[in-house]
Amino acid sequence: APPGHTQDGSQDTSFRWQCVDQPIGKLLFRRFLEGAPEFAAAAALWSEIEAFEQCEDTEREALAKGLRSRFFTPGGSQHCGFLSATATAQPTG
Repeated sequence: APPGHTQDGSQDTSFRWQCVDQPIGKLLFRRFLEGAPEFAAAAALWSEIEAFEQCEDTEREALAKGLRSRFFTPGGSQHCGFLSATATAQPTG
């Protein structure tokens, strides 16, 4: 299928295509999140996850701990209570 279309040829309206893969869609969605106080923590989490994905392997453990305490722990400075327990569970193994 060509970019922006699903396997059956219809327009791809998925979140990933519209707000992650498309630069303008990503920018607009991020601005929306940052402009709404109730979504500011989600915007910050998205930025931090992108930074985590780009960091050196030696920095990952410390950054992961910071993410968990800041966003995933009740009482954290920007707790994202809307995330499921599965999404915030610490990896095993």
